[in-house]
Amino acid sequence: MINDLLALKNPMYRLALRITLNSQEAEDIVQDVIIKIWKSPPQSPLQVEDGGVTNLKAYALKAVRNLALDRQRLKVNQTENIDGMDFSSGSSIEHTLEQQERIDLIRKAMEQLPEKQRSVMQLRDFEGYSYKEIADIMEISEEQVKVNLFRARQSIRQCIIHNS
Repeated sequence: MINDLLALKNPMYRLALRITLNSQEAEDIVQDVIIKIWKSPPQSPLQVEDGGVTNLKAYALKAVRNLALDRQRLKVNQTENIDGMDFSSGSSIEHTLEQQERIDLIRKAMEQLPEKQRSVMQLRDFEGYSYKEIADIMEISEEQVKVNLFRARQSIRQCIIHNS
């Protein structure tokens, strides 16, 4: 089970980071969830081997989401710049600056989205999860996933159009 759990570390981190917007907080959340699942007693419903959790990925991501939201409610959201630029491509400085501006605009637009829309967009567009998997993780219907994703994309599109 530990190998399966560790294989989910990166998607768990990205989801926590998208919610908290703080890399240290996201790392702490992932670590806490991994420890919680790993240390769960054998008779606990958390144990995959004993007929407890049937979809470890959905369970782990749901736990990360819930813990991140709980911590978000307790603390003021601190943003951290995530460096997503690749300077090795040999592109011009102007192109790189334009690319960074677009990334910043999208990031700011995503930060303004309601949490549910932001989470759905993260899981679908950045993590590549299916509608069913997202519905399981977020405990909503597949239709609600589609509606939230549509609204999130519309908001991002409007923000980009408005600021262009």
